[in-house]
Amino acid sequence: MQTQFLSALPDKIHNNNKRSTTKISRFWTVLSALFLTLLFSAPSYSHRGALDEVDVCRIRVGTGKIHFTAYTPTFTQSEGYCRFIRNVGLTNLVFDYEGKKLRDVSVEFEVTKEPEGTRIFYLEPQKTKTGTIKADIDFSKYGAGDYLAHVTIGHDGEKLDTHLPFVVGAEEAKTPWGKYLFFVISVAVLTAIGITVLTRKYSNQENTDS
Repeated sequence: MQTQFLSALPDKIHNNNKRSTTKISRFWTVLSALFLTLLFSAPSYSHRGALDEVDVCRIRVGTGKIHFTAYTPTFTQSEGYCRFIRNVGLTNLVFDYEGKKLRDVSVEFEVTKEPEGTRIFYLEPQKTKTGTIKADIDFSKYGAGDYLAHVTIGHDGEKLDTHLPFVVGAEEAKTPWGKYLFFVISVAVLTAIGITVLTRKYSNQENTDS
């Protein structure tokens, strides 16, 4: 009886090791899938995204959407900017309505210098059938810094004010290293936790079998 038990013990240990290896393999598969999900779901800061992905240049106004673009023809000709306008000087701000919902609504536009809230541009409420509003502003008169574009519409007797912040005289970082670092740290922590749990479970199984 004891001989049979001892002869069967290696097979039992082998099966336990095989099950543990399978669990570890599954764990790494799940972890890899999680890492890829986090990596490819990182927010995109490009000027205009594909389909309906996150676009920081697009703002929702009521039930409609407006796309914001800034041009500095004196410095960069036809290159468009959004939240970060590199050069300080004459800038063409363009607000494009997406769709036709806002074309029959009176829309008010304003640009202020922050944090003072000083108004540097104002366009009274009006309907725009073309779906495009343009504002030419010489930012060299106001200096580099933070600005805020206000878009206001009347809705059900109330005013809906939407804001779009942007910076003049600054360049956006090409790579959001802070966000990638957060993802890497998160994956590392999950890996450590997973390995610890599996190691303890495997050790407990060995102790039980022995």
